[in-house]
Amino acid sequence: MPREKVVRVWDEREVIYPPKRWRYLWEKREKALKIMELLKDFDPHVYGSVARGDVRKGSDIDIVIPYRVSSYLIELALGDLVERRRIVMATPWHLIKGHIEIDEETTVTFFLVDPTDRELEFYRWGGMLDLWGVKTKQRVPGVNKKLILIIPTERGHIEREVVGRESEVAKILGVSVDIVEERVKVLTRRDRIGRTGIYLDEEVPDWKSFEEFLKELADRDPNIRRRVRESI
Repeated sequence: MPREKVVRVWDEREVIYPPKRWRYLWEKREKALKIMELLKDFDPHVYGSVARGDVRKGSDIDIVIPYRVSSYLIELALGDLVERRRIVMATPWHLIKGHIEIDEETTVTFFLVDPTDRELEFYRWGGMLDLWGVKTKQRVPGVNKKLILIIPTERGHIEREVVGRESEVAKILGVSVDIVEERVKVLTRRDRIGRTGIYLDEEVPDWKSFEEFLKELADRDPNIRRRVRESI
């Protein structure tokens, strides 16, 4: 998908969904629900546009297990749905995550090291909904990649600019002002100079577990090794 640019044009507006957009949402929710049911023992959450509701036809379905867990247990629960496995680390000091790709639009994320409170807030920032919320067709507020706060309504959603109302956004999302200010800084910088790339994005060989491959990566990379040791 093309990179989405930060929007600073208006203060607030309402978006009313046509029937087609509602159909996209419930189709993606149904697909997410089937996967989350398989992972129900691990407190799965859907996050991003599928949690907020502002999906489009090409929107991804992102599911996260919000704590450190054995990859074996996740893969056992998913069974034959596992298509591709990757280890990802956004920057040398960020969370190390396992990604299990189900298909081209669906990914299950779990943590290979213990997350910090700030790292968990990142998911609430974008909108995060648990299994019960998906079952009962709830929607939650969150911020998209254009730095627009999405507040669900019965007809669609309200959009508000984040820049200039950081404290208000933090209160609505239940996160710290620090994470809001950090994301504003990161996304505006990315909008200005472009994405600088991901520090680590390696496919896990078929014959190895996530943990085995992570150990190999840590043995040759001090930044990965440092973050792994912090979780021991």
